Amino acid sequence: MERVTLRIPKQQIEEVEQMVETGEFPNRSEAIRAAVRDMLNEQEETADQTTNKRSWAKV
Repeated sequence: MERVTLRIPKQQIEEVEQMVETGEFPNRSEAIRAAVRDMLNEQEETADQTTNKRSWAKV
């Protein structure tokens, strides 16, 4: 796994921290990884719908 440094607005980090505190995610990193996975899956679904292709290699 690679380390990535990014800047996120304070309000968004506070919301992520809230999800960690309520137990939705074990930590901020996992919450952000889940968000990236969701974004990539959504993009893939959109691409599959427009090209009618089936993607077999999922991460």
